Amino acid sequence: MRASLIRIGAIIRKEFRHLGRDPRMLLAVVITPVIQLLLFAYAISFDVENVPTIVIDLDQTQASRTYVEKYEASPFFEVVATGTTLAEIDQAFDANSARVAVVVPSGFARSLARGEQAQIAVLVDGSEPNAAKVSQAYSVALNQIYSQQLTMEWAQSQGLDLSSIGSLEPRVRTWYNPERRSSDFLIPGLMIVIIAIVTVQQTAVTLVRERDLGTQEQLEVSPMRRIELMVGKLLPWTLIAFLDVALITGLGRTIFDVPLRGDFWTLAVGAALFVFASLGMGLLISAVAPSLDTANILAMLVAFLPSFLLSGFAFALDQIPTWLEWISYAFPARFMVTISRGVFLKGAGFTELWPELVSLAVYALVMLVVSSVLYGRRAAR
Repeated sequence: MRASLIRIGAIIRKEFRHLGRDPRMLLAVVITPVIQLLLFAYAISFDVENVPTIVIDLDQTQASRTYVEKYEASPFFEVVATGTTLAEIDQAFDANSARVAVVVPSGFARSLARGEQAQIAVLVDGSEPNAAKVSQAYSVALNQIYSQQLTMEWAQSQGLDLSSIGSLEPRVRTWYNPERRSSDFLIPGLMIVIIAIVTVQQTAVTLVRERDLGTQEQLEVSPMRRIELMVGKLLPWTLIAFLDVALITGLGRTIFDVPLRGDFWTLAVGAALFVFASLGMGLLISAVAPSLDTANILAMLVAFLPSFLLSGFAFALDQIPTWLEWISYAFPARFMVTISRGVFLKGAGFTELWPELVSLAVYALVMLVVSSVLYGRRAAR
């Protein structure tokens, strides 16, 4: 047992010496995840506000100006331009200087004075669907509020008392993320994407590199067992992955003020299982990849795309096609994103997240066993 530990320790020292001699690799595995977190967290945002808006007031009356002021006072819309012709809308949309156009037609004030239904045109640039949907919803709400205000003013002018009429007042409360900040939603999932990329790619590359350099044969004819070689090669990347998890969690808490409401040890256990599952995926790629370039490409395809698209990180899984939802179970990021957001945002612990933890444990065990068998068969050829 002692001799085995000595041999594993020798491989670990060898790996860390390689990292120390190659500052670019050390930068890639330690500093790059931090840079990625900062870039993604600041660059990706689902918050929609200050939408540039152009107003075409064809009525030019006090009533139309009062209506336009509702958009100017709204924190959601930002009136960046006013015009007098409809052609200016096309120019603004083509130049991306405006996303919403509000057209007040001629006769707007006259229709209101007659008690008729005045019409307003709200045009939305649909090239960005998320912003378009939110802009439409805000515009409809703003017009409904303005319509209610007009109704109240008309009733008062007629001497009617509407205070005795019942009304509906919805009180909406957002749980877990009351300020609806994108960073609180993104960072717990972004941590999983970054760790998956680093762990899978570096694990896949490190074993293939030994084969390309011709040093794998030297290691195999040594007294070292194959399992000792695998443990010695994977353990450094395991420690580095844990360091990355700690760094990203710390940055999320301190810089972006992401809450950590749940059980820390649930997150730690989930992160450990996720790292082991990712190591197994990297080892599987190294067993089937014929070259270093192939290993890099496969690792990126297996780590980045599924972690980004099929984990629930950016898109709700119940909104994607059913067959894609079933495919998402083949990747550990799906389970870990649920664990991460549950612990960070919902205050969850082992009681609520044990199904995901068990799934990750089974996934990691199966992946490590299968990849070890395949790697052993390739080494025996």
